Amino acid sequence: MAEKKLTGRIAREKIKMMEAPRPPAGVVERYKKLGDCTGVISDTMDELGIPLGVVGASVLKPTMPGTIMVGPALTIRNILQRIDPLAGARDHVNKMAEFECHNLAQPGDVLVIEGVPNISNMGGNSAQTGKRQGEVGAIVQGGIRDITHQRAVGYPIWASDITPVTGKWRIEAAEINGPVLIGGVQVQPGDLVVADDTGVCFIPRDFIMEVLEAAEKKARAEDARVKAIDSGLSVPDVLRSGE
Repeated sequence: MAEKKLTGRIAREKIKMMEAPRPPAGVVERYKKLGDCTGVISDTMDELGIPLGVVGASVLKPTMPGTIMVGPALTIRNILQRIDPLAGARDHVNKMAEFECHNLAQPGDVLVIEGVPNISNMGGNSAQTGKRQGEVGAIVQGGIRDITHQRAVGYPIWASDITPVTGKWRIEAAEINGPVLIGGVQVQPGDLVVADDTGVCFIPRDFIMEVLEAAEKKARAEDARVKAIDSGLSVPDVLRSGE
């Protein structure tokens, strides 16, 4: 099979994988049914001894509250261009490459950007393109802009900064589908991203099923406790109900 035609925004050798690894069939839907997803997953990872891969919503803020997003990570790492941005604007020196990620995306992917703070790593046209390509949203350690456009097309983003300042002549893509660092958590392509109003969990791809099965058990116990609270049980009995 011929290799996908690339945009040319980043050198081919800087694309470490042409496709992010996929999770097992049915996994995404099962994670979405966990209820308060990130809290249950965070507790589960602690109990399984998996190093914490969680970033709170006070750091990565959701642009579309009420959304639950689950999917494998498609990663890109950005750095500052080493030129005067005003000279770059004059000469239209655009070295951003998240559109290459959109080009490579498979339906269900989550774009995960290790970006640059206080500069937009992704705008409205980019979000619209990602949505068209089947991405379910993005995580951005760094700035984004055009929030109204992103909401209008239904592309949720969890980001650390919101700013009108363009990255077009300020940012350069360093690597696609390599490791990225998000809120102190190392994320690999294919790791499962789970995000809700409370925060973002990054589940290493080798532990996706182990975390899911334990989290489902924990979620059932939480449901039993909620029903016990609603039923009027005494507090000591409520505490015992989820055991």
